[in-house]
Amino acid sequence: MTLRVEGLGYTYPGWPPTLVGVDLEVGDAESGFLLGPSGSGKSTLLRCIAGLETPDAGRVLVGGGRVDGLPAHRRGIGLMAQEPALFPHLDAAGNVAFGLPYRGVPRRERRAEAVRWLDLVGLADRADAAVDELSGGQRSRVALARTLAARPRAVLLDEPLSGLDPDRRQALGATVKRLLAEQRVPALWVTHDPAEAGRLADRAWRLEAGRAVPEPV
Repeated sequence: MTLRVEGLGYTYPGWPPTLVGVDLEVGDAESGFLLGPSGSGKSTLLRCIAGLETPDAGRVLVGGGRVDGLPAHRRGIGLMAQEPALFPHLDAAGNVAFGLPYRGVPRRERRAEAVRWLDLVGLADRADAAVDELSGGQRSRVALARTLAARPRAVLLDEPLSGLDPDRRQALGATVKRLLAEQRVPALWVTHDPAEAGRLADRAWRLEAGRAVPEPV
């Protein structure tokens, strides 16, 4: 499975172009990283790939097939946004289990499956916790577990480790990369931390003047 972006452009109304002919490819089981300052278009690029924004030009392909003409829910792309949008009426495990019916997981197995994913991000002991009982970092980890549990064909991660202490950030980053590689899922991460990209990236780009410029890894 691969994730490929070809010639993608995007302009907010009344502003200069944010993205201009972005080209990049993340291969089977690879982690690609996007670097660049705030406002360079990193999150916008992820939203265009996910189908939450409509680009002015370009194509998005997953596994060699175009998905840019499909609605977001049919692209098979998981997106973890900067702000974890958890459901306040569900506990941690309920949030993770939300997408499991779409995978065909039987109702009686969903709770155990959700707890297994929570365990992988170090939160199995908080499975019954309400959302408002979780810290910001814990909410991010629940959102990450929910994204991975859906078993998407490709994953987009917008600062997924922000809000975590350095030790937890480093350990969880390595765990997430391993899980995605084991599932042969291409992942595109956004980070402001070059050291994080240096530890985890198989490929990297810096967004400059709306284009993705390859970075050494």
